[in-house]
Amino acid sequence: MATIPEIKQTTQGKMDQTIAAFKTTLSKIRTGRANPGILDTVHVDYYGSSVPISQVANVSLLDARTISVQPWEKGLGPKIEKAIRDSDLGLNPASMGDLIRVPMPPMSEERRKEMTKLVRHEGENAKIAIRNLRRDANEHVKKLVKDKTATEDDLKRAEGDVQKATDKHINEIDALVAAKEKEIMEV
Repeated sequence: MATIPEIKQTTQGKMDQTIAAFKTTLSKIRTGRANPGILDTVHVDYYGSSVPISQVANVSLLDARTISVQPWEKGLGPKIEKAIRDSDLGLNPASMGDLIRVPMPPMSEERRKEMTKLVRHEGENAKIAIRNLRRDANEHVKKLVKDKTATEDDLKRAEGDVQKATDKHINEIDALVAAKEKEIMEV
């Protein structure tokens, strides 16, 4: 049976993981600027197995609007180009010798609004995950009280602490959403 400090610690850890996962999700959402992370989801056929581009090429930024992909092996260029073109990212890579340039097309106002909606939706999902963790933690503590291994005072204190952690994480999600929206709407 877990103790109240263990429950609080586990809940805190899971909430931190939720924030980390949310940050990863946000990094994949496109803004006006180029971000090498956008190609993380693109896989290329490498000797019969599907691998992320980052495992067969060096992905970096040429400038604010262009990603460069430098394949590690000679024959991979056309395969990488095709994989990027076939992805649903709407990118059009251009080959320059061994180097593949991936210019980021400017986003229309409508596309920017779609992206901010997506960011808000992902933020809401992260908040729901945090609230579910709060509920689970409170249920665990109530079970301890029911089993007479904790008092009502312990329950109230634990619920207060869990609520503080919940509020802190939800505020962090709100801040991340606001920052990402600002980044998307920047022209």
